[in-house]
Amino acid sequence: MIRFPPPLTFPNEQSLVPFVTLRRGEEAAPANLHILRQRDGSRLRLFYGDEDPRDRPVRGILWARCGFSRDGDGMPAGEPLWKFMHPYRQMATMLAGRCQVCTRPARTPLGYLFLTGPKDRHPAQPLLTGQPPVCVRHVHTTAKLCPHMAGDPVVCLADRAPLHGVIGSVYGRGPDGAVTPVSAPPEPVTFNDPRAPLLLGSQLVRRLSSFRVLDLDGLRQLLATGHDGATRIPAPHGT
Repeated sequence: MIRFPPPLTFPNEQSLVPFVTLRRGEEAAPANLHILRQRDGSRLRLFYGDEDPRDRPVRGILWARCGFSRDGDGMPAGEPLWKFMHPYRQMATMLAGRCQVCTRPARTPLGYLFLTGPKDRHPAQPLLTGQPPVCVRHVHTTAKLCPHMAGDPVVCLADRAPLHGVIGSVYGRGPDGAVTPVSAPPEPVTFNDPRAPLLLGSQLVRRLSSFRVLDLDGLRQLLATGHDGATRIPAPHGT
């Protein structure tokens, strides 16, 4: 079970750093990776030499290890690296439906909010996103601060947002027999993909299979009224 710290609070917008943001000094841990056959001998699988259950937090996928830089209260600390997310904090907030900024439960009175940037958009549904949800109080600041939004954010109010797959690197053996990355698929690897047992995950992805698109003003009006005649939206599936 993933344990979260108390919700993050910020005295002002200038001091706000989202929980998921990678901090300087949070380096990738030594690989210590091995490829072995599963116990039933059916197929090859990627393992850590000193693996424990926390290394496979989502449907058996091996997760990338990364250091944690914390202050005396156990909160993330250090210079923010704005363009990057910490692989474990991203996974934890996406899996639990927590706000990527403050870790509070992200559910709003109308459902879950996901912010997308220009690179995410596609005229047809579904939409895949590795950006964890946000709570109401941090929608506007996330839209302003996140480089992924590129100054042009769109709010997606999802009717369904099941887990879809994982972004990461697929490992194999190099010419010298060493365990090494052999591909970095541009699209998420789904959980039933034949490559999944050899994947080292770094970002959990949800599929917004049915959603409404709003701009920030439209969201503000919707939340101000509390409803728009539509059925209230349930929590994302797969949490």
